[in-house]
Amino acid sequence: MATIHITTPVTAEEVSKLKVGDQVLISGVIYTARDAAHKRLVELVEQGQELPFDIKDQFIYFVGPTPAKPGQVIGSAGPTTSYRMDKYSPTLLDLGLRGMIGKGSRSQEVKDSMVKNKAVYLAAVGGAAALIAKTIKSAEVIAYEDLGTEAIRKLVVENFPAIVVNDVYGNDLYIQGAAQYRIDD
Repeated sequence: MATIHITTPVTAEEVSKLKVGDQVLISGVIYTARDAAHKRLVELVEQGQELPFDIKDQFIYFVGPTPAKPGQVIGSAGPTTSYRMDKYSPTLLDLGLRGMIGKGSRSQEVKDSMVKNKAVYLAAVGGAAALIAKTIKSAEVIAYEDLGTEAIRKLVVENFPAIVVNDVYGNDLYIQGAAQYRIDD
């Protein structure tokens, strides 16, 4: 397990170097979207319309940040549970989405789609929302302002910390980690 610095956008070749358990420090642009925004994005795809941002080689962070206090760029920005995006993620992965950041495990369909599309899933540490917010240098709502905290935001981040849970090879840190400590009678 290594600490790897990446700068978005990230190619398939670059994410292929990431292995489960690696600590990743992300710099560049990441986008935010939760389930309501994902639903709208997939509806646009189904209607043959353009997305509000170029998704190719990008990362989406599953977060609904709290409002910024005076002098702050953003409020607390901890990850939300990822399984709520599972029904939408394969469609976005097919369009070139390179990575997702959230918390919790993903469905087998999403893991298979990550292998097919050479993408990764990273976990951000729940409970560290205020610390994560400090890595966010700017935040701008770019779509679906009516969704409030769930609007799509373009974040500029510097050394945003995450851990590789699912890599492009089908490995799953949650399964491997549990197996490592399993006691067989």
